[in-house]
Amino acid sequence: MRIIGISLVANAVRLDFPIVPALKSVLPLCDEVIVNVGPSDDGTLDLVRSVGDPRVRVIHGVWDRSAGGGMLAVETQRALDAAKGDWAVYIQADEVLHEDGIPLIREALGTVNGERGVEGLLAEYVHFYGSFDTIGTNRRWYRREVRVVRLGSGVMSHGDAQGFRVGSERRRIRARRSGARMFHYGWARSPQALAAKRDAHAEIWGAKQDWASTGPLLRREYGLAPFRGAHPQVAAAWVRERMDQRTSLAEMRWNRDQIRFLVSDWIERLTGWEPFVHRNYVEV
Repeated sequence: MRIIGISLVANAVRLDFPIVPALKSVLPLCDEVIVNVGPSDDGTLDLVRSVGDPRVRVIHGVWDRSAGGGMLAVETQRALDAAKGDWAVYIQADEVLHEDGIPLIREALGTVNGERGVEGLLAEYVHFYGSFDTIGTNRRWYRREVRVVRLGSGVMSHGDAQGFRVGSERRRIRARRSGARMFHYGWARSPQALAAKRDAHAEIWGAKQDWASTGPLLRREYGLAPFRGAHPQVAAAWVRERMDQRTSLAEMRWNRDQIRFLVSDWIERLTGWEPFVHRNYVEV
């Protein structure tokens, strides 16, 4: 079974992406890792090459920002099309796979490789918010997402490259849980990196994104909780160097979304049902 890692990144230094830990986290699974490096003026290409593993292969896409969020799906697809093997492990530049997930993914792939009806595997998500010891748990934060896909099955990158669809009908991918944990650090970086991220969002998605407007970088929200556990080993040094770079949270505003998060949380606690959860996949 040949497994290919895929990722994409641009301006990783300015945006302070943990791209090196990200790539190192999936390398134990992969025969090759393909990284689509976009136009950057901050040493991103050198940073990717600093991983120092011959299995890392850099490709260069167009990265047409006039396409908005669709640009990310196009460039993810470029990396996916370059992958030649049986399965692809997808990791975004602000994600790190916990090492405990390596044997879980291997075991899951051994189980589903002969089941053609299974086109992907799900990873469980830990979302950090404002710091490396606070996590977001409300419905705004996706609990799991497809991060392993079967190559040659018609799987395509979808939307803003968060998930995948299958075939010309663009149906949702059929996926199974792996139990592996993906640590998402996109909202736990320094105020400077988050400000740069807001500028990048505005460039890609425009002012229609609320977060792309002026105002607090981050605001307190319902469902924040302390993180109790260990960060992935390959990210430990990266996290340790940034532990004091917290982004202060503005006061929470109780609005319709926050009330919905609270209500859905209580419904789940009482019934076990997960209401209002958006899924890019069909669980099988």
